[in-house]
Amino acid sequence: MGNTSSMLTQYDIEEVQQHCNNAFSQQEIVSLYERFCQLDRNGGGFVSGEEFLSVPEFAVNPLSQRLLRMLDGLNFKEFVAFLSAFSPRATVQQKIEFIFKVYDSDGNGKVTFNDMLDVLHDLTGQFISEQQREVDLILEMPLFTDCKQVLTKVLEEAGYNKESLLIMSDFVKILGSSGLKMEVEVPVD
Repeated sequence: MGNTSSMLTQYDIEEVQQHCNNAFSQQEIVSLYERFCQLDRNGGGFVSGEEFLSVPEFAVNPLSQRLLRMLDGLNFKEFVAFLSAFSPRATVQQKIEFIFKVYDSDGNGKVTFNDMLDVLHDLTGQFISEQQREVDLILEMPLFTDCKQVLTKVLEEAGYNKESLLIMSDFVKILGSSGLKMEVEVPVD
């Protein structure tokens, strides 16, 4: 599996399927492998951040830079595991774990108010220049203040405050019964 010019064996497919907790069928894994090989332009068995950015839908995602930290240098098995959170067969727990990793950008197992604010700002500020964001931070312009106010209110309604450090179990408590949907369809030939 390290060399993308090789074909997947039945053993490889079953190993990847087990690694992603059966989130994808064997046919879907073969389709994902074909897509992985297209992305892995140099055939090294790993997909770089630059190669991921060649996917237009990924490049325009307001969270693409955060996701790149999770994606850069993935081999095929890790690539499928990353995508498994978007499978209709993934559990709510798997989806929440993925979301937690997006918010926990430093990987310390804790999400701060500022971590959440950064994600919210990324989502709402996709059309704001980096220079404008810096001005927002320094002067606390209305958009930035509004994001703070909205986040503070949401946290308070969930029983937390700005000083709370959220861990995985907090995300499960907040999102566990929300009917969370994160699904993509894997085209199968």
